[in-house]
Amino acid sequence: MRPSRLALRVAGATLGLLVLGVVIGEVSGWPFLRGPLQTAMTKAAGVPVVLEGRFSTRLLWRPRLEVEHLNVAPGGQVPVPHLVDARLVEMAWSWGDVWRWRRGEDLRIQRLQAAAIDAHLVRVDDKRASWQLGQSPADKPKDPNQDPLNGIPRFGALVVKQGVVVFDDKLIDTKLRINIAGREGDTLPDGLPAGYEAGINGRWHALPLQLQIRAGGSLPLLDEDAQAPLVPVRVQGQVGASTLIFDGQAGALLGARRLDGALQFRGPSLAKVGEPLGITLPQTPPFELKGQLAHNAGLWHLRADRATIGKSRLAGQFDFDSRLKRPKLTGKLTGTRLALSDLGTAVGTAGAGDPAAAAVVRPGRVLPDRKLDIPSLRAMDADVQVSIDELSLGNDEVSSLRLLRTQLLLDAGVLHLQNLQATVAGGSFGGSTQLDGNADPARWQANLRFTAVDIAGWLPGLKSSAGKATETTTTSKTALKNRREQARTGTDQLVKSYVTGALSGQIQVTGAGRSTADILGSLNGKARMTLRDGTLSHLITEAAGIDIAEALGVLIRGDKPLPLNCAVLDITLENGIVKPRIAVLDNDDTTVRFDGQLNLRDESLALRAVAKPKDFSLLALRTPVTVNGTFANPVVGIEGSRLAGRALAAVALGMVVGPAAALLPLMDKGSKESNPCAESAAVASTSSAPANKAK
Repeated sequence: MRPSRLALRVAGATLGLLVLGVVIGEVSGWPFLRGPLQTAMTKAAGVPVVLEGRFSTRLLWRPRLEVEHLNVAPGGQVPVPHLVDARLVEMAWSWGDVWRWRRGEDLRIQRLQAAAIDAHLVRVDDKRASWQLGQSPADKPKDPNQDPLNGIPRFGALVVKQGVVVFDDKLIDTKLRINIAGREGDTLPDGLPAGYEAGINGRWHALPLQLQIRAGGSLPLLDEDAQAPLVPVRVQGQVGASTLIFDGQAGALLGARRLDGALQFRGPSLAKVGEPLGITLPQTPPFELKGQLAHNAGLWHLRADRATIGKSRLAGQFDFDSRLKRPKLTGKLTGTRLALSDLGTAVGTAGAGDPAAAAVVRPGRVLPDRKLDIPSLRAMDADVQVSIDELSLGNDEVSSLRLLRTQLLLDAGVLHLQNLQATVAGGSFGGSTQLDGNADPARWQANLRFTAVDIAGWLPGLKSSAGKATETTTTSKTALKNRREQARTGTDQLVKSYVTGALSGQIQVTGAGRSTADILGSLNGKARMTLRDGTLSHLITEAAGIDIAEALGVLIRGDKPLPLNCAVLDITLENGIVKPRIAVLDNDDTTVRFDGQLNLRDESLALRAVAKPKDFSLLALRTPVTVNGTFANPVVGIEGSRLAGRALAAVALGMVVGPAAALLPLMDKGSKESNPCAESAAVASTSSAPANKAK
């Protein structure tokens, strides 16, 4: 026989024996590899690994290990008894995962099942953690801003029938103890099939956590398989000061890729809910949420059948996609009522029930100065349709907006309110706003318009005592129009509202800042408002001109509404300074003009009203009325120099001619000035007002 054929036969026989040996080894479970495998695992993990009792493994097709007792010592020289001590262990892995682990990635084990387990996941500083395997503590420093579980072996599925898992991470102030108790053969309360109970107690990011879980069937502790069967589960307990109840199905106890069930959640404030999630939510009154929560491989769905926050009554459906690089929220928010005071801190104001409300406004100021949570705008995107029946502004002196509709868009740090629409007091309100969180400081712009808003219906505080006693609240456009027409009829009716009319206008402004006060104090832009088909109280008209004789007559006869010929306010805003280009009220009795300025930066007032009566008066002081001071402490007065001149003249005549002559300087024959209504129309036609820009 040729040597080459002999060599081939020897090689073939050897290969055959090797294949036979491998087959026998795979079938028998390689019992003689316990020692070598234990040594190899110890070397790879960098910590002692002990395999005791019954032993079986497969190394080729679907590699796995079955051992009666597995003990893995802690890594990072952390002083705990062990990382894992498990009984009746079945572990499956892939050699590809092992290869990637040896190249620096986190270790991934396809499946680990144990009848009992005792695990200690402990991190004592930024370099030492019990789950550090295959490296020294200095090899891979930990970033405290990373996922706190970074470096822990990943499991495709982790099934534990009973045991204890301790997770203690001092860097994020978290310490949890998970107790798992099998209930095989038992029937859980409320008819759940046999399974187990688990308790999670401790704190998460310093927030107290106490949950009780009842599961029917064999619910894995972890399971990444999107096709794994769902198991009935009930979760109930406390998250901080909030109460959580979930009743449905889940694919795993922790980190479930799939779950679906009824959710009830209530607590003293939304702010407490956001704390463990690292999300800044507004301080609110007590809230309660009832609905349905589902999750599938990173896509969350919430159907909020009822959400109560203080006086707000909301609902909606939302999807949250956490799989994206920048997570995105989509859906629709609906509700019968949204009270702005319930979400005040979200717009930089003092929310209802806010214990830090005093810090929102600086001493002596009224504009809210709470810092806006600008970084949260860059944390996610959103596209939410909003449909609210009533938006309460939190003040009985201002009527609520009705049928609020808008689209909330949050895109790469820029928050838009688009297609904003609402009705109020028979009129309409609309426009858009934008807050750019990428600018430093954040930039805000608004283009808002309102049309034919009944001012008396919008501002109930304008009602007189007669109006409060006789007029009923209405939002009917026809009824409000009839009231305006009735006020202008010129009959002997008493004033029911000091000012009436249909208010229309547009506001277009921009500003920048880190709080509401900052933004308002930097506003630039223009605004124009007109009041049509209106009336002004006769008493207020005479008071504006300090016409004592006429005012006394009105008090005796009773206050009557005087039809307005026109009422116009056209203003400019520059770096928070508000100045009127034209501000006038005109009726057949008096023309009142306003000038001066309003400072939104320091909240100071320097306004003046000048009245020019058109009729004769026996006793009129005829001096401008001033409003000075601040928003918090306005001071109403009169210009003393002009009044002093008249008073001195009256005294002099009284002394020289006689007492009757003292009245002569106080008489006013009235004056007819140029038509202020035509003047205001001319200003509007030549102005580059926002209303013209927006077209």
